[in-house]
Amino acid sequence: MKQSILLSLFLVINTSALWAQKINANDKGEVIYHVCQRSFYDSNGDMQGDLNGLRKRLDYLQDLGITSILLLPLYDADCYHNYFANSFEKIDAEFGTMKDYIALVKDIHKHGMKIYLDMETQYVTEKHLWWKDAVGNLSSPYSDYILFDDAAHLKPSTMVFDLHELHGYDGTVIKATTVNLKSEKVLDYNRELFTYFMDPNKDGKFDDGTDGFRLDHAMDNLDNKPALTNLFTEFWSPLISSLKQINPNIKIVGEQAEWKDYGFGYFEKAGVDRMFGFNLQQAILSFDKQQLINKADTTLVLCPKGKDQIIFLENHDIDRFASLEKNPQKQKVAAALMLLMGGIPSIYYGQEIGMQGKNVISGSSDGNSIPVREAFDWYASGAGKGSALWYKNTGDWWDNTNFKSNDGISLEEEIKDSTSLFNFYKKLIHLKQSNPAIANGVYANAANNNRNVFSFYRNFESRKVVVLVNLSNELQTAKLQQEYNHYTTLLGWNTVQHNEVVLSPYEVLVCEIK
Repeated sequence: MKQSILLSLFLVINTSALWAQKINANDKGEVIYHVCQRSFYDSNGDMQGDLNGLRKRLDYLQDLGITSILLLPLYDADCYHNYFANSFEKIDAEFGTMKDYIALVKDIHKHGMKIYLDMETQYVTEKHLWWKDAVGNLSSPYSDYILFDDAAHLKPSTMVFDLHELHGYDGTVIKATTVNLKSEKVLDYNRELFTYFMDPNKDGKFDDGTDGFRLDHAMDNLDNKPALTNLFTEFWSPLISSLKQINPNIKIVGEQAEWKDYGFGYFEKAGVDRMFGFNLQQAILSFDKQQLINKADTTLVLCPKGKDQIIFLENHDIDRFASLEKNPQKQKVAAALMLLMGGIPSIYYGQEIGMQGKNVISGSSDGNSIPVREAFDWYASGAGKGSALWYKNTGDWWDNTNFKSNDGISLEEEIKDSTSLFNFYKKLIHLKQSNPAIANGVYANAANNNRNVFSFYRNFESRKVVVLVNLSNELQTAKLQQEYNHYTTLLGWNTVQHNEVVLSPYEVLVCEIK
């Protein structure tokens, strides 16, 4: 009996150690997959993407080269995107149960990947316990958990954009308000909530919990409300410090509310580990060499030591790149810039197959963003097993859907085409993760004499790689300012000779320098 107990203990310890080794091994070549789980894969036929559906497709993500998965919020909410919670502690039943969540987390870890949860605890709806108990009840234990605009606590304050309510794509009207982040009780609640998702079974191993959190719409002065100022030092920093005392390896990603902000204040005052490179994203969209140099210098070179910028093309709030730029060659150039420049790249689900979609600018319904959150296109014929068409027949976003059959934009069509966008993403990710300079290296601009060619180095210890990108649709010749003796081509059709190279239209050339 003792032997079997010791054997079981040995297996648990070693399994935990092996899992930790896998996770740590992926830290440097990390590639995040940002997924709207409701739209990814449906496991039970109700057209709602769910946790078990995501679990069924982990092999696909692993084969692509993904090392981390970032979900949209999981908690119970009336909005399809699950921001603005009815309860932070309950998982949306359409996604599954807490048991399903833990099974997903453990399976992700068995695959050597990480999972990050999206959290926005700054707002609650009228269905939340705090609202229901505190409105009109000055003796409620939650009386200072939310903000009120009157002394009698009859008027919950407005939320983001100074709104009192949200309009759902299905006609639902959802009243919501702002949480009082200055309340010590609210801070304690957040500590407990975040800690629970870090370690649901409270055994201190973290193999059943999240590896990090994305803090949506995090602000120092929340929505410019006078009652909610200096939150970096009074709320976010104490919260993050508490979490890191429990698990020093937890990663905290801040989403700046002001997208032109580089996030340095978040690093310094709030203590987050990572911010989103919105400015560099805009530079990539521009295909302008000088913008790329300027924004890369600020985003990557000036990023504080020990911190990271997340580099992305798309997310759940913005138009898909393939709708902004139809040229397949330019789509590949953008992919290369995102994956090779530095920081931690984040691929929005479907980006790797060129899914299309643009936000609708009309009215206030949250359905306006459905076009950038449509079902993942698994099949050439359109809908098939697992298709998460939860928005079917609900409005203009369905009538004008980008989800079409035999249009060349599906995993089934692209996986067997060696020249497809999907296979180019796979190639880039493999290159990134197999080359120490690209995986770990410091970014530096590589000066050249051509205004249409953007070039940069990635340096790591004795390894050096140069990447040259033709931003134009014409043949370009460029000469690097710095001279080296030997270049070995890792990606592309040409090579550098005597510091000079000829690049085909929209060519991406990657060379190792000896």
